[in-house]
This record gives sequence, C-alpha cells and structure tokens, in this order.
Amino acid sequence: MTTLSSHDSMSPVSQAAHRAKAAAATLAPLPRAAKDDALLAIADALEARADEIVEANAQDVARAREAGTGDGMIDRLTLTPERVRAIASDVRDVAALPDPVGEVVRGSTLPNGIDLRQVRVPLGVVGIIYEGRPNVTVDAAALCLKSGNAVLLRGSSSAYRSNTALVRVLRDAVGGAGLPADAVQLVPGESRDSVRELMRARGLVDVLIPRGGASLINTVVQESVVPVIETGTGNCHVYVDATADLDTAVEILVNSKAQRVGVCNAAETLLVHQDIAADFLPRALDALADAGVTVHADERVMAYAKESRATVVEATAEDWETEYLSYDIAAAVVDSLDRAVEHIRRWTSGHTEAIVTTSQAAARRFTRLVDSTTVAVNASTRFTDGGQFGFGAEIGISTQKLHARGPMGLPELTSTKYIVTGDGHIRS
Repeated sequence: MTTLSSHDSMSPVSQAAHRAKAAAATLAPLPRAAKDDALLAIADALEARADEIVEANAQDVARAREAGTGDGMIDRLTLTPERVRAIASDVRDVAALPDPVGEVVRGSTLPNGIDLRQVRVPLGVVGIIYEGRPNVTVDAAALCLKSGNAVLLRGSSSAYRSNTALVRVLRDAVGGAGLPADAVQLVPGESRDSVRELMRARGLVDVLIPRGGASLINTVVQESVVPVIETGTGNCHVYVDATADLDTAVEILVNSKAQRVGVCNAAETLLVHQDIAADFLPRALDALADAGVTVHADERVMAYAKESRATVVEATAEDWETEYLSYDIAAAVVDSLDRAVEHIRRWTSGHTEAIVTTSQAAARRFTRLVDSTTVAVNASTRFTDGGQFGFGAEIGISTQKLHARGPMGLPELTSTKYIVTGDGHIRS
C-alpha cells in the first residue's frame, strides 16, 4: 500500500483523495454492524457537541447577514440546537435502514451449471460539492458510510466554519468506532482551485455529486472529468385542474410554496385551469398574501388580483424559468390540462410537478405526460425528499436519468458487480 509520505509532494486535495481511496477499500467489506456502530456514534457526538457546532454556525450566519444574503439562503445555512438534534435523528434513521451492500439484484444458475449473481457494491470515493447547507455535510457522510463509501465534502465558503466543526465531530466519532477517520474528509481549501482539482481527480474520486444552484451544477457538469450525477434545480409547478377541490388546492399550494422557501422542492409556478380560475384565484391570492408571498402574474391572473390582498407584479418570460428560493411565485391561467403540460415541458427543471384534481382521468393523463423525477397527485411538492419517501437522509435529488433519478438514498450510492461461480468450467 502506498504510504502518505510518498504523497508529500502532492497538493492537499490530492493527498485527501488518496487517503479517501485507502479508506474506501477498508470500508467496502465491512459488515453492517460496524457501519451502524459508527453512525450511532456520530449521532451521539452531534448531540453531545451541539453547542460547539451551533457556535461555529453562528459565525457563518453573521457573515452571511453582513453580506446581504437573502432570508431563504440564511434559513438553509442556519443550524439551531433543534436542527442539530433533528440531524442526529436522521443519522439514527439511516443506521436503521437495510444495508444495500451485498444485496443480490438478480441471480440464476445458467444452463451450463455456472452460478451467476449480480450484487450491490459501494461506488468507492464520492465527492460532494454543495452550497450553504451544512446539514448536507452530515447527510452525505451518513449515507456514504452506510453504503460503504468514503466521502470528500466540499461545501461553500459561506458554511466553512460550520462544516469544519461538523467534520471534526464526524471524524472523531468514526475513528472512535474503529473505522478509518479518513472515510470522512473536508476538501482542503476555500478557493475555487480546490473545486477544480476535485473535478480532475479521475481515478481517485469515483463520482461527483453537485448540490446547489444552476451555476454550480452547470460548472461541475461541464468541467468535471470525474463522472457526475447531476442534481438539478427545482423549478417546480402546481397545476390546479378544473375539478380541483378549492380547499385542498389552497392548502397544497401554500404548503408547496411557503412551508419552506429555500429548498429545491418548493413550488415556483402556479398554473390554474381557466374553468376554475374565477372561484380559485381570489382565495389563492389572499392565502399567498397571508403567507407573505409575492405573485408574479400573467395578464389573466392580474384580472383576479384587483380585489385581493396579494402583492402582485407583472410576470416576464424570465419568471417562468426562475427558481426563486424566496417568497415569490409565478402564476398563470391555462386553457386546459394539456396547455399546463406544455408550459411545464417548456420551463420545468425536471424536479417535481403536482396536480390538484378530483378527476382520475386528469390525474392519469397528467402523470403520463409530465416527465419529471416526481409527479404528485393531490399532494404538496414538498414531499419529494429522501426522508419523506422513507429512504433516510438523501444525498441529493437527481434530475438526470443515469445513473439515478429522483431522491438518492442508499441503493443509489452503489454500483453492482457480477460474481460467477463455476466448478472448473471452461468456455468452449
């Protein structure tokens, strides 16, 4: 095995990647119990050292406020004692999940007597490049450890102090449980050079997963020579069909938009069938106003806004493609379900779309025609989440079709290999 001393001439990022590669080889064959013990140690350590974590996070939040960061992004950045406890609870949930490693995906005895099995194996070294959400640090580490992968974490400079404190806690817990501490590492450096180097670490890093805004994701997809699983932005739509129950539609709309605005599964566009617009929009606009949401409206929505309490501005073409991550929503009236689908196809990021309807035929047509990772029927867009789906904490929500799509849990952090067992078989 290559020793660290032979890496002394390498950059800090390259050294970290080599250490991760060695740690991944140690993790891959470990039994579930060893990984679960480490995860439970992480959860206990997070709770025991919550004050240390929150104190470091407060420095990041203060810097962000001084820089004029918006409330939605501040919310994503902030850690409280309650949120740290919730993160620890998520880690325990991951520990309780089945171990995907070694699962037989398919198997059979071939006609010649050879036993063939396809089994799940870890990806190896997973690099995560993400923006101002320190909870991702723990989510990613927990899921990678459970699935037998080492992880290299490159968070944004806005959360550097938070991530440093979190990784210190994680490494202490992992090492204390008898696993290699280098299975969890923060990529050295705060400059973009460290990101570029990580994207060029082909052969050391097996896959990169970017989590953040469109600019970050596009940069990683376009510049990385390491394979990338693309997690997309969330330009999510709520379509209120002609047969929708008004009370249900208002509740789903407000929850989708305002329950938490700085997340990728928050709704950014409302589409309303013309046949229900007169009854629905006055109520919906007032409900959005009560939630503090500004509506970017087309002309037809504007016509219903005169008597409402809503703050309404005229929509531009840019609004239809915008992931606001704020208390803003675009809104339009459409002539039919098919027109709603056309709008979604043109502007969606492929994340989550919802229909509110009492018509089974409309629901079936919408789910067939809309091609996004998740299509919700009479449910909030906010349910597109690994935890809500029962996967445990997710590594991200992939909006591409290879190698995974939608919320990525443990199985999506594995690949497969074939085990061929014969009895002296040779091919003729």
